[in-house]
Amino acid sequence: MPTTEHRFAAVDLGASSGRVIVAEVAPGRLALREAHRFPNQPTRVLGTLHWDILSLYQGVLNGLKTAAAHTGDGLTSIGIDTWAVDYGLLAADGTLLANPVHYRDTRTTGATEKVAAALPPRALYAATGIQRLPFNTIYQLIAAQGTPTLTAAHRLLLIPDLISYWLTGELGTELTNASTTQLIDPRTRDWAAPVAQALGIDLSLFPPLRRPGDPAGTLRQDVLTETGTTHPIPVTAVGSHDTASAVVGVPATTPDFAYIATGTWSLAGLELDAPVLTEESRAANFTNELGVDGTVRYLRNIMGLWMLQECVRTWNTETARTASTSSTASTSSTGSTGSTGSAGSAGSAGSAGSSTGSTDLTALLRAAAQATPLRSVVDAGDPAFIAPHHMPDRIADACRRTGQPVPRTPAETTRCVLDSLALAHRRAIEDATRLSGRTVSAVHIVGGGVHNTLLCQLTADACGLPVIAGPAEAAALGNVLVQARTAGAISGGLPELRALLHSTQPLRQYEPTGDHSAWDRAAARFGDAQVTRAATGQGDEEEPCA
Repeated sequence: MPTTEHRFAAVDLGASSGRVIVAEVAPGRLALREAHRFPNQPTRVLGTLHWDILSLYQGVLNGLKTAAAHTGDGLTSIGIDTWAVDYGLLAADGTLLANPVHYRDTRTTGATEKVAAALPPRALYAATGIQRLPFNTIYQLIAAQGTPTLTAAHRLLLIPDLISYWLTGELGTELTNASTTQLIDPRTRDWAAPVAQALGIDLSLFPPLRRPGDPAGTLRQDVLTETGTTHPIPVTAVGSHDTASAVVGVPATTPDFAYIATGTWSLAGLELDAPVLTEESRAANFTNELGVDGTVRYLRNIMGLWMLQECVRTWNTETARTASTSSTASTSSTGSTGSTGSAGSAGSAGSAGSSTGSTDLTALLRAAAQATPLRSVVDAGDPAFIAPHHMPDRIADACRRTGQPVPRTPAETTRCVLDSLALAHRRAIEDATRLSGRTVSAVHIVGGGVHNTLLCQLTADACGLPVIAGPAEAAALGNVLVQARTAGAISGGLPELRALLHSTQPLRQYEPTGDHSAWDRAAARFGDAQVTRAATGQGDEEEPCA
């Protein structure tokens, strides 16, 4: 009798793009196929930066339609994961009151001080275990207090819950993502009511909590029609914070592992059974986000490949401007109406492991590998690197301030970024083990950064530990594994789910090379600068969203 194979759809929305991925799952088998990819392009309106949530939802519908066609209308269920902290507000009739505001918007300026005046940072951390980051949901809500939109709101839905609501008509708040709001007690895994009361936040805005594996409704009839499906398809709550799903997608074979979920941002840490709520942990800028199966994601947020992406964006823009100027001059002198060619290539770099726009990233990374190692390193937690635009100049300024050689070429700047990220990875893992009392025998890198072989090798060198890179699609895989277990297609706890990943997904191992003492000397250039900044509140701008 043949083994029954199930097909699942993972909706995975990231900061720059969204995807719908189809997975085929059976005992001993797990295969992915991308059904649809679509851009996520924020829009600034009247000075406020918004997510174009309706465009994203249409992308989800288009992806589900393609997924249904690929599977012969045979989807078993759907799961949704996205970035954290942002939300949509609903009126009493369920309509969206306004496009969700982007976490990068400046409306939260001054909100951390207001919260600290009502609830000191030490007390807030002891109650929630979450870093004091200015775009956490509590700060967004404090910034929005008294506004007509929040005043009119009947419900608040975090982004994955909003997409789920539109698909099913059912309301809920998934727990792993709710923990990033800074309104959840990680010990009880329930709302921190005293925190909300102290800050004047109405917890009744949030629908009831859901746990990964809980049912989240079935597709509405209009959604079935839109996507071309003919039978009710359930939506299953997964680790709806994409990092929660990515950590499920770590193919570890032993419990003594560290993970780094890489891409635009790096989230480096450990999987624990209980939160670490000490003052030392707060001062070290660690966060206790909730994970699947009662776990805690004890991690530090690191700037990630955003720095390189923004450098590439700047270089592409400069190249396009130069090409446009040259073309204009040529047109003026010859009277021709020729095209400017590459002028339209000044876009986002996307993943730092692929080629986009006018910058050949493969060649850039090859040149960076030949550049002098650890010539200049910057603190990847420095708030100066949060904002977009002019990243090479800001990196040069940081090197100048710290008395280091200023990178002179794109290759040297790229090497500076990657050395700095590897050093930040090392620092986060060392601090996590010290603060938690755990030991680590290997580091798993998952997410888009696995394609950057130079970063993977530098991380192994910096940490002095083997690095296992892969899978790149960890968030989608973790999403699917929770769905598949809920549907009975597979069974077991996290070790069994990860064993399936280890046996079915392509992985690459990097062993430490070179002089480890060179990394010790590089780390000594900054000493405790990052920890000091976190303790004084100067490190609040680090990014928790993947």
